[in-house]
Amino acid sequence: MSLVAMGQAAKAAAFELAVTSTADKNRALLAMADELEAQQGEILAANALDIQAGRENGLSEAMLDRLLLSGSRLAGIVADVRKVVTLDDPVGAEIDSRVLENGMRLSRRRVPIGVIGVIYEARPNVTIDIAALCLKTGNASILRGGRETFHSNMALVKVIQAALEKAGLPAGSVQYIESPDRALVGELLRLEENVDMIIPRGGANLHKLCKEQSTIPVI
Repeated sequence: MSLVAMGQAAKAAAFELAVTSTADKNRALLAMADELEAQQGEILAANALDIQAGRENGLSEAMLDRLLLSGSRLAGIVADVRKVVTLDDPVGAEIDSRVLENGMRLSRRRVPIGVIGVIYEARPNVTIDIAALCLKTGNASILRGGRETFHSNMALVKVIQAALEKAGLPAGSVQYIESPDRALVGELLRLEENVDMIIPRGGANLHKLCKEQSTIPVI
């Protein structure tokens, strides 16, 4: 699927998520947690491929530890997803209000951003963190992780999309850029018709790239 098509699918999903009830979002998050537990073997096998590749490419032991998933670490990720279920839903929450002289009451309420593009490195748990928080807040997401965790991220996104399907939500709610082509990062940064916010999670070079090339607001 082209990046433009991904953006269009994400935008369509964002419209649906914006009006999805808290109960339905929480149901999807619980399905995600259950699916992570059910697919533990597949996830850890995919992570082992990343660890093997990292060793062959000379990554340090400290970096390999950042990439590593284990049964206990995966259990922690599952627990974190279930914690997100317990958080208050910010969508629709009133920020402030005032009454005009004519008696009319004005209020400001929180609404979803829309589609969030997230570019990040290393730790595979970030894939689940982003997906869970975006889903809870009614936002669709397009993810681009580092090549060091490619197999892990693909397995995790497969779990996320299976959970979305079980919950009756569009798979386009969470998508992953599979190609390692760096040109796609630049294309994502200029996909302003379908992406509403860019969040880079990484080093100074990544932040600099996003600030310089993005035609979309960057946090």
